[in-house]
Amino acid sequence: MIRIFPFIFILLWSSAFITTKPIINNSDPFAALAFRFFFVALGFLIFSIYLKQSIIVNKKNILESILSGVLFHGFYLGGVFYSISIGMPTGIAALIVTLQPVLTNVLSGPMLGEKVNTKQWIGVLLGFTGAVLVLGLDIGSEIPITGLFATIIALIAITFSTIWQKKISNNLSLSVSNFYQAFGGCLFHILIIIFFAEPYIDFTKTFFIAMSHQIFLVSFGAFTILMYLIKNNSASKTVSIFFLIPATSAFMAWLFLNESLTNLDLIGFLITTIGVYIATRD
Repeated sequence: MIRIFPFIFILLWSSAFITTKPIINNSDPFAALAFRFFFVALGFLIFSIYLKQSIIVNKKNILESILSGVLFHGFYLGGVFYSISIGMPTGIAALIVTLQPVLTNVLSGPMLGEKVNTKQWIGVLLGFTGAVLVLGLDIGSEIPITGLFATIIALIAITFSTIWQKKISNNLSLSVSNFYQAFGGCLFHILIIIFFAEPYIDFTKTFFIAMSHQIFLVSFGAFTILMYLIKNNSASKTVSIFFLIPATSAFMAWLFLNESLTNLDLIGFLITTIGVYIATRD
């Protein structure tokens, strides 16, 4: 079962791109994320109580997990949702965020003491090359500067969140840690709403379906698997699987949204798969 976790994660995480657009078409991005992580935090709280795991823990551990949540659920998801909501092409946003394994490999050595070997670098470069082929560069699309800036912030946030989570992953159980991370993400978006945004949510059927997908399958499912993988593997190896996200998302868009999938996309997917295999195999 453990060996299949990365594949389950890829499928669930990739599916989030299919439901992001319906959410931001029916809500302000920050209101949607505050709504989402309120229920995610509540869910992990109930689950922790069910498992008889105390949420009353060391203040230092609480603040560390909240910081991780602010980086991941706040700056990362907030940056991606906001950039797409103001017209950033989803493909370019995903491509920028796909640089995460490269940054993580660069930083995991000095920050975590992990050794990143030549084989992993070759895998990372192949993975990024394949991701570029799958996504393309959307030449001719208008890229809002604010959206580009927000996506770069998201990239930096998820990189540092991954490294930070690796440093603190053994301090708390997964459910308690996830509770405080979701709480931190919810608090972040509430503060953004209070000081910067004009929140609204149209509670349409489409919104509820898309939001339910992101709460249950992405936040409860994929994110928990990601935290488990970070805890039990090196940070550099774990994030290499992110290179499969753009290709898988493109395939899902072809399957469910009738978007085109070219031969170049298929070649890119193959190159990415080979790159991830090289980067993550023992």
